[in-house]
Amino acid sequence: MIRLLTVVFFVEVGLVLAVAPWSTYWEWNYFGDLLPVLHAVITNSFFRGAVSGLGVVNLAAAIAELRALLAGRRMSGTIMSLRDSPAEE
Repeated sequence: MIRLLTVVFFVEVGLVLAVAPWSTYWEWNYFGDLLPVLHAVITNSFFRGAVSGLGVVNLAAAIAELRALLAGRRMSGTIMSLRDSPAEE
């Protein structure tokens, strides 16, 4: 169950980080309004691309974790069926 929640967490964080920098909400930042230098940094296309890159890395981690989860389930199902079968003598 924890691994499934980890996958959900990675997908959620990945989607937010990949999409949010390119939305209009990104420019309406409280801290960016307080510090004009920070506003210039966070609205820079390179910074937005870096944040989106982190989102893509999180999505890749979610896919890798999901594949490992499904492969582990398949392996445990195979092991369980071998244990349940009667031993041949």
